[in-house]
Amino acid sequence: MGFFSLTQDIAMDLGTANTIITYNGKIVVDEPSVVALDKDTKKMIAVGNTAKMMYEKAHENIRVCRPLRDGVIADFFACEQMMRGMLKMVKTGHHLFTPSLRMVIGVPSGSTEVELRAVRDSAEHSGGRDVYLIKEPMAAAIGCGIDVEAAEGQMVVDIGGGSTEIAVISLGGIVSNNSIRVAGDELTADIQAYMAHQHNIKVSERMAERIKINVGSALADLGDEAPEDFIVHGPNKITALPLEIAVCYQEIAHCIDKTIAKIETSVLQALETTPPEIYADIVKNGIWLTGGGALLRGLDKRLTEKMQIPFHVDDDPLHSVAKGTGIALKNVHNFQFLMR
Repeated sequence: MGFFSLTQDIAMDLGTANTIITYNGKIVVDEPSVVALDKDTKKMIAVGNTAKMMYEKAHENIRVCRPLRDGVIADFFACEQMMRGMLKMVKTGHHLFTPSLRMVIGVPSGSTEVELRAVRDSAEHSGGRDVYLIKEPMAAAIGCGIDVEAAEGQMVVDIGGGSTEIAVISLGGIVSNNSIRVAGDELTADIQAYMAHQHNIKVSERMAERIKINVGSALADLGDEAPEDFIVHGPNKITALPLEIAVCYQEIAHCIDKTIAKIETSVLQALETTPPEIYADIVKNGIWLTGGGALLRGLDKRLTEKMQIPFHVDDDPLHSVAKGTGIALKNVHNFQFLMR
């Protein structure tokens, strides 16, 4: 739309780990879902990458937080401030967005009415005048290029930061689904606990995240694809003296095994409730993996061996939901599955 339009259209993937905004079909904001607030004035100091640099480093007068936990809003005020800050980053030409916004926002499929209302309220307080919600697995499927309105069963597993969304889709609707609050954050917590227990070293959430990215694996044998050991620095949790530990991917595969097993169980539960005809389609088409968790080394191979159904990782799993949300924005009057 032109600059003088009274309404600007944006699509938002409001994620636990990252918030992604698309405008005119392009990703214009991709920032960590972190906000820094002044404790006294409640004013926003920083948002996104700038705020993340302050995470676990700020003094007592600055509150740095992640407003979303387990895929839903945990801090309403902080979320509203974060969304306002993110929207200010979006520009049309040399001008900022006008306050009148039409928005489509991705939400977990297992969200309660209270949680959905919290998202709507945050969006409206941030300038949204016409707010639509779309379930994240549906958005992920659209972002993968799946024709969600076809008379053919498809299955998507979206592993985000706070939740894993599993859905069987056919004829523009979700036939069966499973939404669990087990995802990237729990894997990170597993690594923190493992480092403390096994190596007596205290690591921050950010360091555990870096370990996951550099040597995270769902398999204990990656063969030629094995990454190099990752060097971790931190204090001894007993003596406080500095430690340097080399961490290998086999260790991480062992420490996150139970959490991945929970995801496996949830996928199987969704398959159990899938009608036979749609199940046959899924076996033929395979299952799509999206979200940041899809980047975990060997995950697709592990799930394929477990389910005896091929798993495919989307070409750009981090942005699947954001892309699908953007496409839904262009079809708000045609897609019946969008929620008002």
